[in-house]
Amino acid sequence: MNTSTPDLVVRSFLEHLARKETDAALALLDDAVVWRNTGLPAFQGERVRTMLRDMESRGIGFDVRWKHVAADGDVVLTDRTDVISAGPWKTSFGVRGTFEVRDGKIVLWDDSFSWLELVGSGVLGLARMLR
Repeated sequence: MNTSTPDLVVRSFLEHLARKETDAALALLDDAVVWRNTGLPAFQGERVRTMLRDMESRGIGFDVRWKHVAADGDVVLTDRTDVISAGPWKTSFGVRGTFEVRDGKIVLWDDSFSWLELVGSGVLGLARMLR
């Protein structure tokens, strides 16, 4: 996939994660990348890589459903639905992401989402799994 512009770097990164191409996704992260999620501590650099590899090794699935992507220089805004799965359990929730890309690498990955939507979707996923 062409990663010549910041928006394509971000799209490629998330799509590599969705296809379980973790090494290809990690190649698009700066060594000092910062990953922030609503209400959680920020993670940086090697810790981000370790977490993403751990998710893959534990069989945690990820998919992305794009709604909107906008770029202004090195800043990319995403409006998307993320789908997380573990075995038969699945949850999906809206995410608004802000990414900063420098020299073809993501230096900031900042996702915002509603914890209420995440928990509610997770409970629905559990109910579907138990049914």
